[in-house]
Amino acid sequence: MAQDKIRSLDEFYEAAASATNEPISTFFPSRINEDVGHFNVFSISEAIARAKQTLVMPYNRRAYYKISLIKGKNRVEYADKVIDIATNTLLFATPKLPYHWMPQDANISGAFCIFTDAFLIKAKSGVVLDELPIFSPGGYPVFEISDAEAEEIGRIFGKMQTEITSDYEYKYDLLRNYVLELIHFGQKRRPDTVLYSNQTVAARITSIFLELLERQFPVESPDQKLALRSASDYAERLSIHVNYLNRVLKEVTGKTTTELIGSRIVVEAKLLLKQTDWSISQIAWSLGFEEVAHFSNFFRKQAALSPLSFRAGTHNV
Repeated sequence: MAQDKIRSLDEFYEAAASATNEPISTFFPSRINEDVGHFNVFSISEAIARAKQTLVMPYNRRAYYKISLIKGKNRVEYADKVIDIATNTLLFATPKLPYHWMPQDANISGAFCIFTDAFLIKAKSGVVLDELPIFSPGGYPVFEISDAEAEEIGRIFGKMQTEITSDYEYKYDLLRNYVLELIHFGQKRRPDTVLYSNQTVAARITSIFLELLERQFPVESPDQKLALRSASDYAERLSIHVNYLNRVLKEVTGKTTTELIGSRIVVEAKLLLKQTDWSISQIAWSLGFEEVAHFSNFFRKQAALSPLSFRAGTHNV
């Protein structure tokens, strides 16, 4: 698996073009290359039809924000939460937190918009997206909404889709207002409207942690450095307290966060020592050790011999 990676806008459009066999330019709104930040809006049903497949959002982070109106039965998984919604969903996604969206209905519909923080900065409103409750760690980004609310939000998305194809000189100013309207709609919702599947919380935290851990590997270049190295790094990514993460992992796996991270790093270290000609210092750096001595002490503790001895010997990986 590749290192935990932020999916860029370029990758978003490349994936859309590949799925639909259409040129990337098809998906770009007019004047998007002007100094307005980035914004675009899509119909979910049209996107599914064009791609001729079900849209499933895998776990990853994205270098853009996303607001989705999803009509139909679906499941959203993020951090320590599993949310099953039978009717209508309003979802707010931030670049900081990986999530997984899975439709559970063949007739899923709705709309979504994507935008960068620079897009709203242009509004000169003083809005800092990561400081808004809806996008902050530990916030409440997934809501089940009524049919009436879905119709109301659907009209906002309809205005977006109409406006983005217009020739109106100030259309992006209008689009910013529509985005802010959706954000404020979400922030006015009470936290107790969020649905949780608490029975699977521990299993879900463990699953996502292990997936995030595995995404760090393989290390394919001495210039590649692990993005997540400590228990605190993973807890921050999952938007939970490190003590809670440790408790859950110990309960499910019998090992602490640090033990699980260390076990996986030593496996990668052995592979790099046996299968590459990288120096010990290059391997140490790529695995998150600032000092070679720290890496050597870590490896000796985990493998019962030094990195040089392991490389020189006939030990199995």
